[in-house]
Amino acid sequence: MTTGAPPGPFDVLVLGSGVAGLSAAVRLAGPGGPSPSLSLGVLTKGALSQSATRWAQGGVAAVLGADEDSTDLHLADTLAAGAGLCDEEAVRILVDEGPGRVHELIALGVEFDREATGLLALAREGGHSRPRVVHAGGAATGAEVERALVDATYRSASAVLEGWFALDLLVEGGRCTGVVALPPGGGGGGGDGPVRVRADHVVLATGGAGQLFSVTTNPAESTGDGVAMALRAGVPTADVEFVQFHPTALHHPAMPRPLLSEALRGHGALLRDRDGERFVDELAPRDVVSRAMAARMAEQGVDHLWLDATGLERFPARFPTIAASLSSIGLDPQRDWLPIAPAAHHLSGGVVTDLWGATALPGLWAVGEVACTGVHGANRLASNSLLEGMVFGARLAERIPSGARSPEPSGALRAVLGEESIDGIECTEVAQPATSLPPDPDRWPDVDVDVTKLRDTVQRAMTRGAGVVRSAESLAGARAVVEDATAALGGATASVGAGELANLLRLADALLASALARTETRGAHARREYPETDPAWRRRLVHGHVGRDGEDRRG
Repeated sequence: MTTGAPPGPFDVLVLGSGVAGLSAAVRLAGPGGPSPSLSLGVLTKGALSQSATRWAQGGVAAVLGADEDSTDLHLADTLAAGAGLCDEEAVRILVDEGPGRVHELIALGVEFDREATGLLALAREGGHSRPRVVHAGGAATGAEVERALVDATYRSASAVLEGWFALDLLVEGGRCTGVVALPPGGGGGGGDGPVRVRADHVVLATGGAGQLFSVTTNPAESTGDGVAMALRAGVPTADVEFVQFHPTALHHPAMPRPLLSEALRGHGALLRDRDGERFVDELAPRDVVSRAMAARMAEQGVDHLWLDATGLERFPARFPTIAASLSSIGLDPQRDWLPIAPAAHHLSGGVVTDLWGATALPGLWAVGEVACTGVHGANRLASNSLLEGMVFGARLAERIPSGARSPEPSGALRAVLGEESIDGIECTEVAQPATSLPPDPDRWPDVDVDVTKLRDTVQRAMTRGAGVVRSAESLAGARAVVEDATAALGGATASVGAGELANLLRLADALLASALARTETRGAHARREYPETDPAWRRRLVHGHVGRDGEDRRG
């Protein structure tokens, strides 16, 4: 253990610094919030502004006054994209409360793009039946939203712990009481070891897991930390087989892969194959487009296709961020077709929550990409991710000060807690590997393994075996690599790098188990041997106990 007093204890400890966690933090502790005297800590392994949110080029989808649009249409589009696995209660909350959250961001200082008339500029993206997506800077929405929330968090939080890496949850007496965390510079090299950071409520807002794959739009920090911690603690986690691959990532050595925003297709950009032919509806949901691209690339024996944006007027003015990125590598979207290929982008599942963000473990909450609210089902609708973080971050911030200590049987958590599902979606437990209790922070092992090389090996295996289209054979191949890597790491997490790899391996194991079990194609999960959607598989695959048992959930 490190010497000296650890930070805290806190009333609420938020892990992560994306839109979901900071939306909750600002509402909890900001002026005019429900508990301005509340002790709030924000713990993040990078800088506060360093999260996947700032990479988000898509916008925020919400019904903001267009006469031809409605929240019912937004609901219908979300349910259609989710391929039968959305929780309709959760989606209704998303679309009804979303417009208010957008206006709150505007009040915080977020500058969304506007028409010459002064009205918000609304774009249409894949899977949406109406233009309802607002952007900032054309394709810099995430960075603009993050800027406003970071500024507000610095003003309101009791403590901002930057450069701290959460290793595992503290679970005592059947509830979450904090985390074991590595302070800046700790681990390896003679630095301080981990410490216990205690809190009455812990909020997982650690984002997604694009780094499971060698080709991703996610930053290096997206290593599935929150989901892995929940899995090790036995907290129910679901829908992790549904990894969305964004169809229009730039085919380029840069990593994370530069994203060519969905908004380009919304404004008329076309997808073309090797021969210049169109082959899919550009505004279909992302899972449909990515599968069509994978099939065409396999058929033509190529590793990329093309996005033709030459017909878009005023490209540099409308999409300055993308234009600058393309110019830096010698591409002119007004003249050149742009090379593209699908890349891992978003984890639709995660730690299962009720409609307020509470997990099955009292004291533990989850919000944003780390959570499974049921909003996305088997495939996320474009530009619903920032919205989900804003809406459910705000709901969590209302719930915690109310004195709630345990989850309620609602939303995606209803069936997990053993209650009858309202929408007919049942839950099935997935067999778990042998897991250890959270590591004892007084025992700090060393790692004698090339973590970087091992991580690269795992990422390549996951891209080959668990990518856009999967099979029993390909999944088994990836699983063998994951098992070998897990054995090589040996459970040690003596550095941030080793801890991240341990998290990737734990989540990879869960993803592969679910993907092997789900013998159908649905949403973002496509099985080569089972190309059709099977009504019998309209169920969530859950890692962790299903039903109430009152036991200490430690894994």
